[in-house]
Amino acid sequence: MAEGAAEASAESGGGGSDSGASAPEPGVAPIKSQYLTTKEQFHEFLEAKGQEKPSQGVEAGDPGGNDLAEPEAKRIRLEDGEAAEPGDKPKVQKRARGQNKGRPHMKPTHYDKNRLCPSLVQESAAKCLFGDRCRFLHDVGCYLETKPSDLGPRCVLFETFGRCPYGVTCRFAGAHLGPEGQNLVREERVQVPLVRNGLDKALQQQLRKRKVRFERAEQALRQLSKGHLPGPSPEAAVPDISRAEGAPGQDSGDTQQALLEPGTDAPASASERTCGPLTDEDIVRLRPCEKRKLDLSGKLYLAPLTTCGNLPFRRICKRFGADVTCGEMAVCTSLLQGQTSEWALLRRHPCEDVFGVQLEGAFPDTMTKCAELLNRTVDVDFVDVNVGCPIDLVYKKGGGCALMNRTAKFQQIVRGMNQVLDVPLTVKIRTGVQERMNLAHRLLPELRDWGAALVTLHGRSREQRYTKLADWGYIAQCVTAASPMPLFGNGDILSYEDANRAMQTGVAGVMIARGALLKPWLFTEIKEQRHWDISSSERLAILQDFTRYGLEHWGSDTQGVEKTRRFLLEWLSFLCRYVPVGLLERLPQRINERPPYYLGRDYLETLMASQKAADWIRISEMLLGPVPPNFVFLPKHKANAYK
Repeated sequence: MAEGAAEASAESGGGGSDSGASAPEPGVAPIKSQYLTTKEQFHEFLEAKGQEKPSQGVEAGDPGGNDLAEPEAKRIRLEDGEAAEPGDKPKVQKRARGQNKGRPHMKPTHYDKNRLCPSLVQESAAKCLFGDRCRFLHDVGCYLETKPSDLGPRCVLFETFGRCPYGVTCRFAGAHLGPEGQNLVREERVQVPLVRNGLDKALQQQLRKRKVRFERAEQALRQLSKGHLPGPSPEAAVPDISRAEGAPGQDSGDTQQALLEPGTDAPASASERTCGPLTDEDIVRLRPCEKRKLDLSGKLYLAPLTTCGNLPFRRICKRFGADVTCGEMAVCTSLLQGQTSEWALLRRHPCEDVFGVQLEGAFPDTMTKCAELLNRTVDVDFVDVNVGCPIDLVYKKGGGCALMNRTAKFQQIVRGMNQVLDVPLTVKIRTGVQERMNLAHRLLPELRDWGAALVTLHGRSREQRYTKLADWGYIAQCVTAASPMPLFGNGDILSYEDANRAMQTGVAGVMIARGALLKPWLFTEIKEQRHWDISSSERLAILQDFTRYGLEHWGSDTQGVEKTRRFLLEWLSFLCRYVPVGLLERLPQRINERPPYYLGRDYLETLMASQKAADWIRISEMLLGPVPPNFVFLPKHKANAYK
């Protein structure tokens, strides 16, 4: 469909297929001239060819091309933060940059006003504990009258696990409800979800009451406070090899119950009660030199991506060839408080054979205690320390990039965590804080001496952000400074040529971040050393898999559907920047090149290239049904930097 429009545009003077007709504009992806179009023609084509109009609950956008559906109060706010009077003429604003910090956020629970009581959803034999004080509905018939229609005839949870725990509240309930409204079960297919690293309720209560003991962490902190370098700890137990290899079911029960014993004033060397006979693992302790090594040389490492690096997205990347995955950045203080939302970032799918978690914190005590907590409760292959986060919320508290200037605290964090962990400790850093003051080459030898097993270096400073390309020349210098400790490089990898050039610097491997968001099949391209001209239907199939994984992970009720939609839309705000291989005059596409307006080879390819949030929502409606009334979405990062 779009081919005809593109050809017609070319015949009417839109330019021929001669690639040398005009020099490409710097910073703009070089697309073949027969596909290029104007902004007006682009949106007219989508409106004319679209099978359905954008949802009425989504604002179409402003005349300037910025479709961000911001509240009125925010639109008249001036650049310096002062509110403008309604009658005043607004000043000319600078180009919008950065994050939408004031974007409205509606929790998925708000989309389901009449919620059914959990006792009825779970078909519990016992009555509701709250009785008349319960704020949820207890009349199934009344609930069904207001419940939105089903989104499809097949339920992912019912087909995968043999039973849907959401029962009548499932948005695909027709697939597993009997004639009398009972929740059907396929006994032959019933299985427990294999996702690991969940938070035990008993442990959560103990964390909230601050009754969890951290003996190993406190011993390490005492040594650090006295200026003594931590040595081999008598408390350091040999890691369970079956857990290290990722055996399912090893992370709950006994390991978490070990933390729940009441605190005592006994010394750290006091004997502990055991269950059953003693083995060598009980009396032979692990020495630092015997800690399991982390060999990731030559592997493709998916970066820990805040918001978009969720478990369903990591499953997509694993399918396309990612070797190493890491959970989203988790704040250590939130983990120590037992926050459910923060512990959800640690969850691991069975397909993630090499998996780690990333911690953020600013102080040795909280980071060391959190490391001991995770060492005894979750199943991971390594723990990563975030020393690269540039955002003000983290930096001003002394975490993230700020640790590069706080070497005393940084050393205590690395040494303390390394002593209490039975798995390797890795660190992710930037070149420095200021743009022309590199610090990494001085920190890397120290990190090696402090006990880090691997360091990943992002070739940008905090001040630089994404305004310039990553400095791979400096990364090559840091490889020598870090030797023999392996160093991974990160920055601007969007093709297999980029990955090949990165490996020529001598790094042990590459970490891929934004490149995976733009095209998750990048891992396949690197391993097969080719450019993949993926079709729009294949890209839509990837999004379908993501929604299926999302419903399996977040749930198939209204809350789970809208949470899946939200993360899908966040991902689409990056996916729209990908330019299909067949449309480029020069290969490969570079990560700092923004795509101009173009008409793809079919309608779907053109729709996926749109920078408007209303069009992203249209794609989500193809997969998850219509959005709820008054639905509003603003991307985390402002899209007009690429309009």
